[in-house]
Parts: sequence; structure tokens; C-alpha cells
Amino acid sequence: MTSMSSSFPLNWDLSTFFPAPESEGFRQRLDEFRSELTQLADQSDSLPPLASDVETVQTWETFLQKYEQVETIFGDLRAFMGCWAAGDAENKLYQKYEAALSALSPQRDRLLTNVDFALQATSAQTLAATLSESAYLSKIAYYLEHRRRQSQLRLPREQETLASDLGVDGVHAWGRLYDRMSGALRIQVIEKGKIVQKSPGQVLFDSPQRTVRENNFYAADAAWASIGDTCADALNHIAGTRLTIYRRLGVQDHLVAPLRYNRMSRETLTSMWETITQSKRCLLDYFNAKAKLLGLERLAWYDQMAPLPGIPGNATDEKISYDQACNWIIESFNDFSPDFGQFATMSLKEHWIEAEDRSGKRQGGFCTGFFGAKQSRIFMTYTQSADSMSTLAHELGHAYHSWVLRDEPIFLGDYPMNLAETASTFAEAVLAEQRYQLAKTDYERLALLDGLLGDAVAFLMNIHARFLFEDQFHKERADGELSTSRFCELMNSAQKTAYLDAFTDDGWNPHFWASKLHFYITELPFYNFPYTFGYLLSQGLYAIGRDVGPQFAEQYQRLLIATGCKDAEDAVQSTLGYDLRGPEFWQKSLDLIAGRVQQFVTLSESVLSKTGSL
Repeated sequence: MTSMSSSFPLNWDLSTFFPAPESEGFRQRLDEFRSELTQLADQSDSLPPLASDVETVQTWETFLQKYEQVETIFGDLRAFMGCWAAGDAENKLYQKYEAALSALSPQRDRLLTNVDFALQATSAQTLAATLSESAYLSKIAYYLEHRRRQSQLRLPREQETLASDLGVDGVHAWGRLYDRMSGALRIQVIEKGKIVQKSPGQVLFDSPQRTVRENNFYAADAAWASIGDTCADALNHIAGTRLTIYRRLGVQDHLVAPLRYNRMSRETLTSMWETITQSKRCLLDYFNAKAKLLGLERLAWYDQMAPLPGIPGNATDEKISYDQACNWIIESFNDFSPDFGQFATMSLKEHWIEAEDRSGKRQGGFCTGFFGAKQSRIFMTYTQSADSMSTLAHELGHAYHSWVLRDEPIFLGDYPMNLAETASTFAEAVLAEQRYQLAKTDYERLALLDGLLGDAVAFLMNIHARFLFEDQFHKERADGELSTSRFCELMNSAQKTAYLDAFTDDGWNPHFWASKLHFYITELPFYNFPYTFGYLLSQGLYAIGRDVGPQFAEQYQRLLIATGCKDAEDAVQSTLGYDLRGPEFWQKSLDLIAGRVQQFVTLSESVLSKTGSL
């Protein structure tokens, strides 16, 4: 039975996509799809290089149209079962179907591999000539051009196959080893005078008591140090495998692949980090002001997430009902554009969202798209908190991105990691601005700014430290394996540079490289700078939208569409008129953050002058 809040449903409706997983109809549909996918994968083995003659053009048109259908159904099936499994985490049938769909991934990978190799054998001139002969191929020209570029990162076919097979027990095995080690790791902390063991995810660093934050930090550091040598082995061999492949490919360095994956240029990456480095010193004023509010001379690493001390009568942790959150989101989205607000209203009212707080659900939240039905579904557990409301806005931003792209071909409906978080973070910014405007006291505004600037620190300093560490580590790894102590030295150096030496001498995190899962993800290299890119892009969008006014909504939609059919620089240049390879756009984003810092400093001085201390 569907639970209801007074105005907005708390549960999603999945019946519009496929028969229920328990039905015979779903099993039959899955069997039919397995046959369709296998048949097309077999056909792809003989896909010829693209050419402009009539027969080859017709072959590619027929194949790609079938590929579109298969890709749509596969995506919808995986989203469908992911939703059912998230809502009932212990259901063995749902887990079985998730595994069955995962087992089909190699067939899907075979399709993409064969497309890449066929395009690898096609020259740029031949591709251009072929596109002029086919309206269908011309429409998806960007996809074909992008896949052709990506094909240059593939080894010769036999070597590619061998590397993929060896990777199961090689590079990916090191990633799985890290997952097992980190999953089994326990951190000893003191609670109520007793030593208890907790997994890393259970140890919190946002306690209002500094002694708790400090003890948890050092306990966690000791735990990660205990497995540091094995983590170093894993990291050495993951990076070593990549560097070996890069040498075989003859690419310039270790940044070529991640830049290609994110459809952006080296000039853009360099410009972004240089502008950040020149402008983020304002965050030191935020650190100094926060230290005063906490009664400290200087912050340590473990003070970053410390909550501001409360003031009686001005608590900001009041319960926010689901109805209230939905109405606030709709109102704030409407203020940006009626289309955005109407989309939020439709999603919230038409059973697109699973938000009920009940046992048996998986942790976390996500937005998943059903391209065939032109709909999305959002999963989360709403806990009547401001964070839950922000999560809801974040996921609605993802859903709106998919909604804007709903009429594009599926090959032009995908976008890379650096652009994936733009719409979601932008939606959060729209909501945060309204919350700030509605805040009744200086302390409420101060607490909201603390959250916003905490995000800025994460993206401009923490992730910068990860990038500096990983970049230097790859350079040194080319000459041989690094020791555990060297990893710690590189991490300390990267943190001090990225954080502008802001913290106390004993307040750094030398084993952060061991504790951060992102370094051990084997599917994608350099899982760091895309986050900063997406964050600053969303902040710049908000700053531009604030200046332009209501007509910006149309520009924003055009940008979201462009994320699927253009490189990052072209997407922004063609819709907003900014060149990401220069500093102007990045500076606009950073100026917005600097303004928030100044507001925080001014408000903190005001609050301290009234209360003496917090």
C-alpha cells in the first residue's frame, strides 16, 4: 500500500515500465532481451569499418538503430531492477535479477568494443564523407566522432582482449582486494568509557566535542596505517598497470585518458586549477572566522566538519516535513524558471520518488533514468532534515537534466562525469539561496553559509589535494614503486599546498591516500578533478543566472542538451559564450564563493559581538 504525506506521495510507482519482477511476464521479457542482446553482439563482430558507399552506410544505419533499441531496453531493465532492489534490500529474487543483468554486461561491452575498433579503422576524412551521405548518421555525428577518438585509447584488438582478460585477476583484483580490506577494517573508538570497534563509515568527525573529533581522527589514522603497506601495494599496481598501457598506446602522459573520458582539454584543466590557486586564499578568512566561533586559535584537519555551537532559541536543526520540503523546492525552482518548477511538481506528485523512511531500504540516494519511457525515478530516505531536503533537490536536478534530454537520441543522452553533477549541484544552489533569503536570524544565515563554504573547501582544497597527490604519484611511479612512507609524504605535501598551510602542524591527514576509495577505482582514472569541474560549473551557472534574470532558463536548457552532444568547452561556449580554457568563467564562480566568505566573516563578527562567544 502506498504511504502518503498530506500532499505528496512518499512512494514511487514502477508499474509503468515492466511487469513486476515476481511475474512470469518479467522473466519472459528478460529472456527475450538476453537473446536480442546476444544476437546483436554476434552481428557486431563482423561490423565493417565505416565507409561512404551505400551498402556500408545501410549496414551501419541498421546496426546502430538496433543498438539504440538494445541500449535503451538494457538501461531501463537495469534501472528497473535497481529500483526494486533498493526499496527491498534483502529480497533474494531482486538480487538474483540484478546479478543476471550484470552478467549481460560483457555482451554489451563487446558491442561497444566492436564499434570502437570499426571506427578506429575509419579515417577522419572517411567519417566526414560518410556523415554527408546519411541523415541518420549525421544526427549522431558527435557520438561517432567521440567513439572514434576514444578508440585511440584501445590497444590492438588481440592485446585489448588479453589486457581485459588479465585485468580480472590483475588491476581489478587489486581494486577488489582494497574493497575487502577497507570493508573488514575496524576502528577502535571510545564511547561512554568503553572501547568499541566501528567500520570506517560509522566513525564521525562532526561531533560538537573537539576531544571526540580528535580522538576519532587519530584512531582512524592508526587503523588505516595498520593496512598501509597493503594499500600501497594495491595503489602501486593499479597505477602501474595503467602506465604500462599508456606506454603501449604512446600517449603523452597519465592525464590523456581521464581528459578524453571527460571530453575536456588540458588547457581547461590547467586554467581551472590555476584560477583556483590564485583565488582561493579567501577561504583562509573563513577558516579564521570559524576558528573564532569554535573558540580556537587555529583549526586542525579534524575541525573542518565541526558544527557551529548553537545559540539558545536559534537552533537550525528543526524538523522539516516532507510536504514543506517539497513546497520549498517547487517554490525555489519556480523562481528560477516556470519549466523547472513545473517539472519538480510533476515529479513530486506523479510517484517518481521513493522517499519513505522505513526499514529494509538500501542506504544513500540516487536518480535513475528510464530513457524509453522518458521518465526518471529518485530513491532516498527522507529524514525531515535540511540535508534530506538538499538531497531531494540534488536528485531532482539530475532528473531535470534527463528530462531536458528526453527527446534526444540515446547516443546523445549520455554525458561524462565532469558534467554529470552540474544540474544536481545547480539545483542545490537554487534551493540554498532561497533558504538563505528566508532565514530569520544571523545565526541561521551563518549556519547555512558554513554548509556552503564547507562544500567550497571540499571542492577547491580537498579534491585539489587529491589531484596534486595523484599527479605527482603517477610521475614518480613511472620510475618504480613507491613506499608507504613516500605516499604519506606526498599526501602531506599535497594537503599543505592545496589548503594553503591553513591547519596546525599536527592537524594533517597523512594516510588519507589509504582511506579514500576514489584512488582505488579501477574503471576510471583520476576520479577527482571532474568533481571540482562540475561544482565550479554549477556555481558559475548560478552567478550568470542571477545576473541575466528569467531569460537565463532557456540558456540553461540549451547547455544541458549540449552536454550530450558536445565537448565540455563547446557546450559552454555555444550556450553561455564563455571559453573554459581561459580564467574568466572560473573567476566568476570563485567570486561568488568569495562573496559568501565575506558574508560569513561579517555575520560571525556580528554574532560574536552580541554573544561574546559561542
